[in-house]
Parts: sequence; C-alpha cells; structure tokens
Amino acid sequence: MSDKMKEGVKLPSREDSLPKRFYKAVSIGEAEGGWTVLLDGRGIKTPMKNGLIAPTRALAEIMAAEWEAQGERIDPFTMPVTRLAHGAIDSAAANRDAVIAEVLKYAGTDLLRHRAEEAELAARQRECWDPYLDWAEAELGARLPAVSGIMPAETMPEALAALETRAGAYDSWRLTALGQATALTTSAVLGLALVEGRATSADIFKASRVDEDYQIERWGEDAEASKRAERLEGECLAIGQLLAAL
Repeated sequence: MSDKMKEGVKLPSREDSLPKRFYKAVSIGEAEGGWTVLLDGRGIKTPMKNGLIAPTRALAEIMAAEWEAQGERIDPFTMPVTRLAHGAIDSAAANRDAVIAEVLKYAGTDLLRHRAEEAELAARQRECWDPYLDWAEAELGARLPAVSGIMPAETMPEALAALETRAGAYDSWRLTALGQATALTTSAVLGLALVEGRATSADIFKASRVDEDYQIERWGEDAEASKRAERLEGECLAIGQLLAAL
C-alpha cells in the first residue's frame, strides 16, 4: 500500500470552497448615489451585478473593514453588514411588498404575544415583553395583546394596517433591517423596535432569548446551541451597526 493511500483521501473542507482573496488594498470612494468599497481601486458588484453603493460614508467604512479583515479566502459569513447591503440593493428594492408581507405574517405568531403557562417563565416574559407591546400600541398604533399557548393570536385589521403603514415608509436599507431582524427574533414588534430606535440591538437580542435563557438556567446549554446563539447575536448586532451607520 502506498504512503498516499495510507494517509487516506482528504475531503474538501468548507474553507477550500471559498474564493481566494484577490486584492491587496481596501479603500472607499465616492460613487453616484453614495459611497462604495474599492478593492485595489476598483468598485465592487453585488451578486446581482449592481454596484455596492452605500448611502453614507459610515456604512461604506464598516463594509470596507469587513473586506479588509478577510484572510487568504473570502468568507461571506464573516461579512454580515456587506450581506445586508446585498439584500437592500438586490432584493428589498425590487420586492418591497413581499418583504412587508413576510413581516406581517409574524403578527399572529409574534414571539412577544405568546406566553408560557409556567408561572416563573410567564413572569419573565411579562416583565421583558410587555413594554415592547405597550410601545407598539402607543407609538405604532398596533394593539397586539398577549395570549397563552402556541396557537396564532387574533390580530385586528387595524393593527395589521398600522404595521404595514410603518414598514411601508422605510427605505430599502431600513426595510432590509426590519425583515432580517423580524426573522432572526421571530418578532415583528422587536424588529420594528430596533429599526425605530426603541432599543439597542443587544437589548433586542436579549429580549428574543427570554425562553432560551430560562431553559439554560434550568438544564444547561449544549455546545451546538451556544454556537448558534453566538451566530444569531452577531447577525443582530450587525443589523444594529447598519442602522446606526444610516
């Protein structure tokens, strides 16, 4: 048996499939409609071949830092703000109605509306989540009362209309942030609270983890769940970065 056969066949890793870094210098420059990231002096395109143009210099600087931080290979998962920009430019601009409709789907199943039957957990949910529901009613005009159990809660048409009106007023960047935050937290209310500046991205993520944190206190946390939570927190913080840079 040859030495090569003894060593076995090396299976390709995820890193092997990533594109190699093809640039040395990262900078930013003015472009029509805003600012763009330059790689060796050349502008970047989105996956749909649109120009990667940010509306503010601050946002372009954040994306430039993500490109600068890449090693020998380019890993999109380590570039969350750049990926959000792709969504705003390639998807949200052309699919506004679909993004808003997806957010509205959460109205009846919104995380903040469904309360546990266990007294201690229900108390924690009430303490953390009720202020957000009160804010949604007072500031957005959307009354979304809490219910016990997991069945979808009844949502009045007036509440849906109020949420639709607020989301419909967002530009593509804020609408992208709303859609991503809503999906990440499974809560349209938390998504809107983040975009509207009601709370920080760290606070929003913490609010979305009330149930999980309670279970961890009781039963502990496994490594896989911990890694997933860390990844989701990073995505949430990136949404906050994007909004702050706008």
